[in-house]
Order: sequence, then C-alpha cells, then structure tokens
Amino acid sequence: MAQELLQEETTQEKEPKKVKAAQVGDTIQFKQGERKGEKAKVIVVRENSVIVEVGKNPNTGEPIRTVVNHKNYKRVK
Repeated sequence: MAQELLQEETTQEKEPKKVKAAQVGDTIQFKQGERKGEKAKVIVVRENSVIVEVGKNPNTGEPIRTVVNHKNYKRVK
C-alpha cells in the first residue's frame, strides 16, 4: 500500500503543470513591478516566461523589450 502511494506521488510530480500562456502576437498587461498596468505585445513564448515589446526608444527607434514570467501578466482580449 505504501509503495503504491509513493509511486502515485512520484508520477504526479513528473507531470508538468499546464499554464495558460499567451501566444505570439497577444497583448498582455503587467500585474506587478514598475510597469504594473502597462500593456505589451508578445514576441516570443518560452517555458516559464514571454518576451514582449513594450515600446520604442524615441531617440534611436529601437524596440524596448523585456522578459516577463507567466505569473506576472494577464492576457488582454
């Protein structure tokens, strides 16, 4: 009985948790940090985070990008 419980626990630990991550092209809104409330466009989706474009540098015209953990944003419809 104890072995069965142990096997069930280890099997459950191996299954990755599925996160409702944003997709490329989605708009997200920051939930915390200095950019709280700002919106950004998703460029790349990673396992634990997304890379987003926040805006453009007014002097050079280059995009401003940052990395955001999945738990630190919400998708905007």
